[in-house]
Amino acid sequence: MTSPTQTPTRGYSADKDQLQKRLRRIEGQVRGIQGMVEQDRYCIDVLTQISAIQAALDKVALGLLDDHVGHCVQTAAAEGRGEEMTAEMMAAVGRLMRRG
Repeated sequence: MTSPTQTPTRGYSADKDQLQKRLRRIEGQVRGIQGMVEQDRYCIDVLTQISAIQAALDKVALGLLDDHVGHCVQTAAAEGRGEEMTAEMMAAVGRLMRRG
């Protein structure tokens, strides 16, 4: 257990800087789409950019999921909470797959 002043270690903690860099890049892409709409760009071009953002977010989500399994689920399994964490993870996967 962590103390109130100590930040807990997450599965993505080691790659946090890289993760934030990717998310900032995605944020820039979203702003780019806003500009495209403001400029009345061709619909298909806007949709293509939206698709690229969705793919980038999917890649981030899969990386987080991999980190979660490698850290959080394994730690929980060693503590006897593996089934609970696996169910939580599968619910998150289900939510990721239901978009659209």
